[in-house]
Amino acid sequence: MADILELLKKDHETHRGILSDLAKASGAARQTLFGRFKAEALAHANAEEQSLYAAMMSNPKQQDEARHAVAEHKEIDDYVEDLEKMDMHSDEWMSKFLKLKHRYEHHIDEEEEEMFVTAARALSDEKRKELGTKFSERRKAEEEKLRAA
Repeated sequence: MADILELLKKDHETHRGILSDLAKASGAARQTLFGRFKAEALAHANAEEQSLYAAMMSNPKQQDEARHAVAEHKEIDDYVEDLEKMDMHSDEWMSKFLKLKHRYEHHIDEEEEEMFVTAARALSDEKRKELGTKFSERRKAEEEKLRAA
């Protein structure tokens, strides 16, 4: 199985692309892309918390970093919830979306530049592959749960 850090980075690249496209989209395309971002980001975040963050929480030296990342996930969820309640065609929606985009990109940059570096040092290759398997399984389950909702 793949290393969890590589799987997470691959998802991040997908999310960056969706956000970039969404910033330029309008009409039905905006709605479709926002729905895709929401599903992708939610499944990713939940699976990440249940795999990598859970492993980090078991290490006292990494707990603060993991807690910070979970708090950022909650902040992003709040942005998504707010956007769902707004008129997607309004200037206010776009303004709020651009704040979400900035926060999300900051979050994933921080993960890749700081948290993943720490995790790569702390976790063996075998453990990263084990967590990659867990992440993939959890992500699939999260996607199925979202489709059923």
